[in-house]
Amino acid sequence: MKVSDAMATPAVRVTGSTAVRDAARHMGMHGVGCLAVTEGEELLGIVTDRDIALRGVAAGLDLDDPVREIMTAPVVTIGAGDDIGAAYRTFRTSGVRRLPVLAGQRVVGMLTVDDLLMDVFRRVADLLGPIAWSVLDEPPGPQDEIGPHAPTNGKSPSASRGS
Repeated sequence: MKVSDAMATPAVRVTGSTAVRDAARHMGMHGVGCLAVTEGEELLGIVTDRDIALRGVAAGLDLDDPVREIMTAPVVTIGAGDDIGAAYRTFRTSGVRRLPVLAGQRVVGMLTVDDLLMDVFRRVADLLGPIAWSVLDEPPGPQDEIGPHAPTNGKSPSASRGS
């Protein structure tokens, strides 16, 4: 599986001169927690909801200041054609939660830890399908008997209740 199969597209972008306030509005409009900061096709950095909260609001930055003041740069990136295993390794070794996805030098998407969690869930579901069918195909045995009439330790139900 390639990174391009799991990433969100397109990446939501702003320029470095976009006001912090407007960047937050873009995040809300698009339902994302991270924006690629670009000038033309060049990736300058990323700005996250956490950057806005901690480097912007908590630090007392004017919300009309440009996002280049609070963005994360340089940015850890990954290629669109890279194997998804490379993305797992990059997240594990870098400690970031979002990776801009590049085709050459152009931002084509954003890959998040949540995207990889969805990949894991799909893979687990693929494994559980055959297991579930094999369980359903097996007839129930004595260990599966439950209820008031099931024998308990070889005794009758009434004997095991203390009657």
